[in-house]
This record gives sequence, structure tokens and C-alpha cells, in this order.
Amino acid sequence: MNQTTPALSQERTEVARLLARELDADAAGLAAVLLEMVDRVDVLLSIKEVASGRYLHVNPAMAALFGRSPAAMLAATDADLLEPAQAAAMRAAEQTTLAHDAPALSEHKIDRDGQRREFSVTRMALPGANGRPARHVLCVWTDRTATRQREHQLKQALVQLEQQQLATETLRRETQDPSLRDGATGLYQRLHFDDQLRREVDLSSREHREFALVSIALDPLSDAVKSAGSDARTRVLEALGRLLRSNTRAMDASCRLDEDRFAVLLSGVGLATAHSRMEGLRRQCATQIVVLGGRDLGFTVSMGVASFPHTAHSEADLMQAAEIALREAQKRGGNHVALASIRFELAAS
Repeated sequence: MNQTTPALSQERTEVARLLARELDADAAGLAAVLLEMVDRVDVLLSIKEVASGRYLHVNPAMAALFGRSPAAMLAATDADLLEPAQAAAMRAAEQTTLAHDAPALSEHKIDRDGQRREFSVTRMALPGANGRPARHVLCVWTDRTATRQREHQLKQALVQLEQQQLATETLRRETQDPSLRDGATGLYQRLHFDDQLRREVDLSSREHREFALVSIALDPLSDAVKSAGSDARTRVLEALGRLLRSNTRAMDASCRLDEDRFAVLLSGVGLATAHSRMEGLRRQCATQIVVLGGRDLGFTVSMGVASFPHTAHSEADLMQAAEIALREAQKRGGNHVALASIRFELAAS
């Protein structure tokens, strides 16, 4: 709740007087215009006498909440309109506002016609004339029902997505060969990947065709992931593993090299095509919904793309070229794909 000092209230009152004088308008006329403007925005407004709880003014939207006309609302109290517990909560909020000379914000749930509606209500005491104590409160209601329903639906969707992700990873772990694939990501182990890389170098050398190697690193994890502990980190690794597997073909290979490092071999793919595909993968990682405990965790990756034989002519040179490109992507702040430099003297030979 924001605090407003009496001095600030007096300052606002003086500004209102000066504005009315500048506009050559009386206070009643200026108030009428303001009330008319409020009626045209999506809020409910009322003015109440706190001692009796009577409504002295409501706009049409406020009256519609209770199924009455604005005239029929006048002189009614919350005891006439609401359940006793709801009416007591309203009265307590109004008395608190009157006592503190500051805007007060509270949340209220109103049951009408079998539907529960949720409101955010801002209240402020109206200063009495000639310095007399305030007796009335201005209340502005904002309907949050649709927003809260969307938030609830989103939370349910995130829980369902989390359950689906967990079930998918459980099934994968139960069916995969632990000697062939990494347990957390489902990607190939380093030994298998190295064998496939050697075969791809040999095949490309004999058939004079190109392929691409991509070095990938997880960018530093967000505070949300770090604070959630090892379970959150595991969920991020599972998500990255799914994305790498879904973005590679049967003739490709993806591997987890160590804790935060990965590699992808793209068979028969040139540098430009590899860059395009990895840029798409980078965007998927940055927008992937990863859920733990109903909270969305995010992650990004950096990538370095090299190709054989355009950026290297041996397995060792190819891996080094991809690593150099990866470091360049990280230097650019992460969440980036960098290309290895083409060795023109090799390309011409």
C-alpha cells in the first residue's frame, strides 16, 4: 500500500483549485467531468459514508454488479447487498482507509448469480470541507476475474506440461541403453560420438562431401534455476536433450561431452545450412517452457558451427574450429550462434 502524507493531500487539493481556476470551472463542474470520464473506463466506482455504510454515489458499472440501477443503490448498504462476512470485510477496509489518510488497496471476492468475481479495490478518504475530518471514502473497483482465471488456467497447463515432461523422460530412461546414451539427456555418450565422427570424416574424405560439427554450451543458468537446486538443473538438461534429439535426423548424432558441453554432428550438411538449423534450435531453447513446481524455468545456449572440409581438414582441426567459434558466441554474451572461419587456402586446394 502506498503511503500519502497529509501535506501531499493538501498539495493535491491546491493543484485542483488552481486547475479549476485555470479552466474557469467550478469544483462541481470539474467533479462532474471526472465522474463522466470514470464511467467510460472499465472500472466500478462508488462513494460511501463510512459511519453508516450508505452508498451516496455509484456509477452504472457498480450498480450492474448488484443487479440494480444507480438510483436504487443510493442509501443502500453492503449489509443489504452482500453476505455478512463480505459486508464486514468491506466495512473494515473502509474504516482503515478513513483512519490512515492514504490510498488503500485490498482484494475482494463477490459471489453474484452463482459466479465468483474477483476485484482489486483502491480506496481513499475524501477530505472534509474547511478542514473537517473525512467522513466519506471513494472506492474504485477493477475486475480481475478474467485475469485470475487465465492465471489459474496457465498454472494448470504448466503443471500438466511438467507431468508430461516427467513421464516422457521416465519412459526414455527406462528404455535407453545406459552404455550408449547419457542418462539425463538421452544423448549419445562421448565414446559412441567419437566413433561416428571418425566414420563421418572418413566417408566425407572418400566421397568428397561436407558435413558440419556444432559445439554447444549451456549459458550460465538463471537465478531461478540455481535457487531451485539440482532438480531444476536436471529438468533443463532433459529439455535440452529433447530439443537436440528432435532437431537431428537418423544419420546425425548428438552427444553430451561433459557437464555443460554438447556436440552435434550434421551429416551431409554445409556450413550455411548448419547455421540456419542451429539458429532455429537456439531460438527453441530460448523460448522453451521448462516447468518445475509450477514455475517456468528458462535457459539459453551458445553454439559454434564448423564444417568439413571448408573450415578444417582433419578431425582434430574440425573440433578446434567448432570450439573457437563457440568461444566467440560466448564472448558475444551467449544465446548466440557463431560460425568458424573458412580456410580459403584449403577450399581452393
